[in-house]
This record gives sequence, C-alpha cells and structure tokens, in this order.
Amino acid sequence: MSLPAGLAVPTGTGLAAVLALILTGPVRRVALRLGLTDLPAPHKAHQRPTPYLGGVALVLGCLLPVAVLARPWSPQLVTIVVAAVFVAGLGLADDLVVLSVRSRLAAEALAATAVTLALQPLVVAGIPWLDTMVTVGWIVVMTNSFNLLDNMDAAAASVGTATAAILGVAALFAGQAPVAMLLLCLAGGCLGFLAHNRPPARIFMGDTGSLFIGFVLATGALVCLPASRGGSYAVLLLVTFVATVDTVLVVIDRRRHGRPWHSGGTDHVSHRLHRLGLSPGAVAAVLFLGAAASTALGILAAAGAIPGWPTFGAGLLAAGAAVALLLMVPVRRPSPA
Repeated sequence: MSLPAGLAVPTGTGLAAVLALILTGPVRRVALRLGLTDLPAPHKAHQRPTPYLGGVALVLGCLLPVAVLARPWSPQLVTIVVAAVFVAGLGLADDLVVLSVRSRLAAEALAATAVTLALQPLVVAGIPWLDTMVTVGWIVVMTNSFNLLDNMDAAAASVGTATAAILGVAALFAGQAPVAMLLLCLAGGCLGFLAHNRPPARIFMGDTGSLFIGFVLATGALVCLPASRGGSYAVLLLVTFVATVDTVLVVIDRRRHGRPWHSGGTDHVSHRLHRLGLSPGAVAAVLFLGAAASTALGILAAAGAIPGWPTFGAGLLAAGAAVALLLMVPVRRPSPA
C-alpha cells in the first residue's frame, strides 16, 4: 500500500534518518571486527583508530525508503539511483582495496555519462557533444569534491544534510517529486549518520558515503536548473559552494607545495577554521550554515527571485575571496617523502 503523496516525502525523510541512525551501529561493529579502521597519521586530523564503513549505513538508510515510497519511479530517478549505487560500490571497493585514481575517475565518468544522457546536460557552448562532456566533467569533479570534503568529523555529513534538504525542497516545488524524495532521504540519512559522526566521531563514512553524497547532489542539482543560463550557473556554483571552495583551496595549496591534489592532508577549509580557534563542533556548524545559505541563494536564483548572472558573479567573487583568505591560514604539512 502506497502512502498519499503529501505523506510519502516526510515519511521517507524521517525513515531514512532512523535507518541510518540504527544501521550505523552494526556496521561499526563489523568494521571493527574486520579491522577496517582509519589509523591516525601526521597528515590526518583524528587522534584514534576509527572504523570507516559508515557510508554503507548511510547509503542503505537513504535508498531503502526511496525503494519503498518513491512510486511510481520515474526514468530519471531509476537512472540516478542505479548510477549512484554504482558510485557507492566504487567507493566501497576503494575503502577496501584502494583503487588507482585513474580507474576510479574513469568509472565515475561512466556513471556520470549515464545520468547526463538521461537528464538534460548543461548548456555551455550549445554544441550537444561538448555540453555533454562538460556536464560529465562537472559531475565527476563535484563527486570528488565531496570526497575531499570528508576530512574532519561531521564535515561532509553536515554539508550533505543542509544541501540535500534545501535542494530536495526545491525539486519538490519544481514538480520533480521522485528526485525530491531521493534528495530529502539523503538529507535524512546524513542527519541520522551525524549522531555517530559528530565530534569525536565513532565512525567515518569513507569513500562509500562521500562519493555517494557528492554524486547524488551533483545530479540532483541538474534537475533543478532553470531555463536561464545565468541562473543555471548560479545554482551549480552555490549548491556546491562549500565543496567547491574546499577543492579549489587544496588543489592550489598542494600544487604550490608540490603535492598531488588527491593526497591526504590537514590543509582543508575545516582544518584552517580549526586553526583559527573553532572547535570541531563549531567548524561543522559553520560548514552547515554556509552550505545552507549558499544553497538557498542558488535556489532563489533558480526561481528568479534574484538575478542569475549577478548572483553567479557575486558567488565567484565570494569563493575567490574565501580561498585567498584561507590560504593565509597556516596548516600542518606532512613531511616530504
């Protein structure tokens, strides 16, 4: 028996939060039993061995309510869910055996291509094949941006909760109820997982969770794009503002110091905020509020409540200023190999 449309979405969101909350405990015990723990190291922020398979509970908590309540399934939702499960499985494989960067990026590009062909690609040059390539590249970059963002207790889960919740409401008002269900269940799953991941974290989400969150948010944002090009750019930048700033920051910093962009380190936005005197809990709160504010602005631009191009330009300036200021904050760097 299916629930009335007005009850399905809030029921699914709450169920996702409860499932993620309940399932994370058993997953943590399995990870500990198998010795799947992230050990402390000079380039890491945590101080004690911590299991890292929490993303499995987050993904299950998100998708089980979607499977039961998101009826009828739209072709868009099926494509996004199948591709997102593939990306989560890729992350799980990376958590267990460590994949090469090239193979992981190639697999992510395959999943992004499937979603891009099912949805409408970004209109950048007006040339279909080029726009498709740009869209695939954007999804892959944003997916890995959230992977990089998972660098401190509650960081990625807090940003995922805020972004998915607001984007999900926007998708609901845009008439995209199935995708809205997925996004709001993702918000619920992140929220339930936060009970275990808040500082000091008892478990990490690992690549399984961070890649899944990034992929669902990136593809979900495509569903909410307005017709105007300026508004679309504003949505894409502001919905992923925190992750984008973090990625640009670490890429610039690591290039300046001769390190690969994908290497670990305590040089992220969260670490720099912590060096400025904020507690880990306060850092997570700042990231949550920043993601909520930027996503809300992006949705206002999508709705035409604020102008698209000026909002996009202001977002670029704000991102540039944030990166420039954060680059001035000293960080602890790993010793050269």
